[in-house]
Amino acid sequence: MEHLACHGVKPEEAEDVVMAARQPYPLERPDDKWLVWGRTPSGRALQIVFVLDDDDTIYVIHARDLTTREKQRYRRRRR
Repeated sequence: MEHLACHGVKPEEAEDVVMAARQPYPLERPDDKWLVWGRTPSGRALQIVFVLDDDDTIYVIHARDLTTREKQRYRRRRR
């Protein structure tokens, strides 16, 4: 959670984005990590990287705002 605070992301915001993920997310990444791009209920566009433990508990290991270019790509994917 320390990394979230570095980027000003609240745990609730990260959880909202992960739980509301829509295709093509979450995307599987190396080392059993998952990536999600999405918007919080307030409209903030975030990138979240998380891992799942054995009982499918989500542990967010990275969260940050999307860059301007990433926001454009995200909007195109959602059409």
